[in-house]
Amino acid sequence: MPVYSYEAMDQSTGAEVKDTIEAATEAEAQALVRQKGFFVTKIAEKGRGDKKKKDKDKKKGPNRKKKSFTLGGVSAKKLCTFTRQLSTLQDAGLPILRSLRILEGQAKPGALKNSLIGVIDDVEGGNTLSEAMSKQPKAFDNLYVNMVKAGEAGGALEVILQRLAEFKERAQSLKKKVQGAMIYPCAVISVAVGIVGFIMYWIIPKFRVIFEGFEVKLPAMTEYLIMCSNAVVNYWYLFPTIPFGLWVLLKIIRKNKYGRFGVDWLALRIPILGKIIEKSIVARTARTLGTLIASGVPILEALLIARDTSGNEVFIKAYQHIYTAIREGESMAVPLKETRVVDDMVVNMVDVGEETGALDNMLYKVADVYDEEVSVLVDGLVSILEPIMVVVLGLIVGFIVIALFLPLIELLNKLS
Repeated sequence: MPVYSYEAMDQSTGAEVKDTIEAATEAEAQALVRQKGFFVTKIAEKGRGDKKKKDKDKKKGPNRKKKSFTLGGVSAKKLCTFTRQLSTLQDAGLPILRSLRILEGQAKPGALKNSLIGVIDDVEGGNTLSEAMSKQPKAFDNLYVNMVKAGEAGGALEVILQRLAEFKERAQSLKKKVQGAMIYPCAVISVAVGIVGFIMYWIIPKFRVIFEGFEVKLPAMTEYLIMCSNAVVNYWYLFPTIPFGLWVLLKIIRKNKYGRFGVDWLALRIPILGKIIEKSIVARTARTLGTLIASGVPILEALLIARDTSGNEVFIKAYQHIYTAIREGESMAVPLKETRVVDDMVVNMVDVGEETGALDNMLYKVADVYDEEVSVLVDGLVSILEPIMVVVLGLIVGFIVIALFLPLIELLNKLS
């Protein structure tokens, strides 16, 4: 009878288990491991992978596809499209290797195509799809790999890919909405800064020469305007340098654990923008956690993945606290309330989800609610920014006009 080596996680303690088991087929081996209370993360017949790897090495030759040179990783949009296409092909009943070859063949040269070439080579060599994807971090993150791994272990890869595609599409939709809403304010601010900079660098110095020829005492407003113009003319190179320097300083601060926590904590305290950041993180992590739980990933492993997708040290610390509490036998709602990073509504919904055994559905609802709140806040921020920008630009232009005309009025009065 064939012997299978497996890696699994103890669902009660979260400990990693490595062992072997005898079974007639791989499916039977997975069933026997699950009966022991373990969640299978990797399983393979002993000696089979090495044989496939040797066969693959024999087949390698001049016809092997070469990877193109690329910089950076795979964009979220391309990965979203790939996931939906792979889900459709799997739902149609195509073998995974053929599906990957079809998608690799139609992909344009780039990071995604390179990653698919590597995945196909590894799958042909005897690795599982999740193992092959884990070797391509530029394209597939921990969330992606673990969901695929759960689909393989449960024999429902097409369902998992469909959930993953929906998850990616929702995340991409929210991101595009936020980016689209911020294009107009950023464009207006950029144009305004350019126009004011042009006036300060080219126009004001010409008026300064005229004023010096009048030999008239200038008003305080005009002197201040000329002083600002001189600063722009003499130190113009500092204006693009200062934002870059602040960005570098922020990067240096974030290298330190406590500095990173402080910056992220301050970001959450910014009026309106802080709420948008907070609610978008809650929506993203709740949807991630719900998708993983619905896919059969153990709660402890799902919490670690959700923690890593938050991107904020305050939430990372909160999820670590929840992870530790659950590992010690507590429910999720109690430590979630202790962290104080979410509203009581979220805590109550999680509590109800645990009691009814529908935690994944409750987390989906939390994500939907917070996605809607983020959209409302973004629309509100844009509507507030528009009048603020008009008022600020009006004040700046008015100040420049008044400061330039006051000396002329005084000169006219003197001549009369």
